[in-house]
Amino acid sequence: MANQAGPQTLQATALVHEAWLRLGGENQPNWENRAHFFASVAEVMRNILVDRARRRKRIRHGGKLHRVDLETTGSEGMNAISAARDDEFITLHEALERLEAIDPEPANLLKLRYFAGLTIPELAEATDLSRRTTERRLAYARSWLGSEMQDAMKA
Repeated sequence: MANQAGPQTLQATALVHEAWLRLGGENQPNWENRAHFFASVAEVMRNILVDRARRRKRIRHGGKLHRVDLETTGSEGMNAISAARDDEFITLHEALERLEAIDPEPANLLKLRYFAGLTIPELAEATDLSRRTTERRLAYARSWLGSEMQDAMKA
């Protein structure tokens, strides 16, 4: 979320609270291990962000209308960037789903890295892989995803 431009309507704290509620709030399931917990958190956060991007694109919520922030001057550029990021995020989500269908392990590593915020050593520990194997599989997943994103953005 730190890399998103423009005024934010979803703050990091709100994202974490929403994830907590979707995971069960006070009635947390029995987690098998750390990897199970982090995989669930990553998936829930991803779903929250995808739902938000899709919601913002709906015509009922302004869809293709030009958003104007009355309190920020020059916000037209930021709002255009925000709308483009929604498109990119939905494209990313769809590409990640394709990667999951082809090779679930690298897709899981990407979700844990970017949606749960795990570092490389934490990823390696959570998935019982060596650090080097984790780095290689992440590199493969990033490369595959980058190629898919470029192809999708051209279309």
